[in-house]
Amino acid sequence: MQRPTEFVREQVTAVRGTVATAAAEASTVASNVPAVGSQVGEFIRSQRSAAQVSLRELARAAGVSNPYLSQVERGLRKPSAEILGQIARGLKISAETLYEQAGILDRRAGTAGTVAAIRADEALSERHKAVLLELYETYAREHAAQLAREQAAAPTTPNPQEETA
Repeated sequence: MQRPTEFVREQVTAVRGTVATAAAEASTVASNVPAVGSQVGEFIRSQRSAAQVSLRELARAAGVSNPYLSQVERGLRKPSAEILGQIARGLKISAETLYEQAGILDRRAGTAGTVAAIRADEALSERHKAVLLELYETYAREHAAQLAREQAAAPTTPNPQEETA
């Protein structure tokens, strides 16, 4: 018969082995997952640099702590939608832009260059940018639908090689 201490020792050893295996698997899975936190962090850092705003100034404007914002920029923290909205206000960009970078919203349809140009235009307010993007999406969708209708209605031209055969 097995003594209780031996039984406990075997159980602890078995659990340690299971935990070590699970940790190794989790590490492998984590290394294969794209770093959304670092992507949004890099984007925030680039926007902050472009606006020539220090980390402390942005943290103050966004109402978050300086160390927290630093961790977000380095990809160590994944901010909530609310925090992203505060950071967007601090950077004077649309929250939607940060939501897209964080994977919270799907990217808008249309040419990326056109969308980026509208968002980057400092002469436009956030409201104007939103309206322009909405109009642009509508026109792009209508154009795509029109092309699809034209292709569906176009008669199929017979292949000249098939007629001679």
